[in-house]
Amino acid sequence: MELTSLRQFAAIAETGHITRAAERLGITQPALSAMLKKLEAEVGAPLLDRTGRGVSLTAAGKAFLEHAQASIRHADKAVESVRELIGLESGSIRIGGGATAVAHLLPSVVSSVRKAYPALKFYVREAGSRAVADAVLSGELDLGIVTMPITGPGSGDLMSVATIRDELMLIVPVDHPLCERSTYTWSSICEDPLVLFEDGSAVRNIIDTASHSAGVTLNVVMEVRSTETIERMIEAGIGSGFISRFALGDKRGLRCRDGRLFRELAIVRRRDRMPSAASAVFEKTLIAELSG
Repeated sequence: MELTSLRQFAAIAETGHITRAAERLGITQPALSAMLKKLEAEVGAPLLDRTGRGVSLTAAGKAFLEHAQASIRHADKAVESVRELIGLESGSIRIGGGATAVAHLLPSVVSSVRKAYPALKFYVREAGSRAVADAVLSGELDLGIVTMPITGPGSGDLMSVATIRDELMLIVPVDHPLCERSTYTWSSICEDPLVLFEDGSAVRNIIDTASHSAGVTLNVVMEVRSTETIERMIEAGIGSGFISRFALGDKRGLRCRDGRLFRELAIVRRRDRMPSAASAVFEKTLIAELSG
């Protein structure tokens, strides 16, 4: 008994009419009638009663339909499982994030996923939160790690699948008066040369908002685009700077006594698109990593 025959019988049962079922299936009515005759011969009992308006199921037909539908569901599930496996063996994952996410959150996740599925390909883009969000919206990226909130055109089409709380920490040169401290105030660094992320970035906005609220104008001597550059400039003694707690490593990070600099990172994807098998595995691993 072929799966095609089961699908065709299910179509007849659903429409209650052989001709309509044939039209839906894209085959001729005589061909469908011949299939039904053969199916009834295999089962050994009539499956349909002919009526003036079409056909109805016999008791045997109702029992057969229940098992036919179960077989169809199992077959569809089997095909779906195979397609998912193929996706994990030859698929790709496109993800974007800011400097912290790309350099300090993604490497361990990519490593874990690659160990389980070595044939997967990865495309990682480092960009600001707004640019990452736009790339997710346009379909260029499957997933993005962004600083919330994301506003502007299309932001309602994004869904956050997980969030994590991050904190921005002050890092100072080794000869700085605060180098052995664990906290600072805005007034204590108001004249210090600072190396910050570029103006308009999500992290910079958090820093600027907090310092302005404290009535302090920062002495920004350099603007850069990466956490690593900030770290190198601090090591060279050019100034102090702010980095994520995820990027600290063995460095000493100072918290602000005037109000700690928290931000919410979110994993986002399009609300109207189901993730591919590869993206779903990566998303699950990433969420587990951030929650750990």
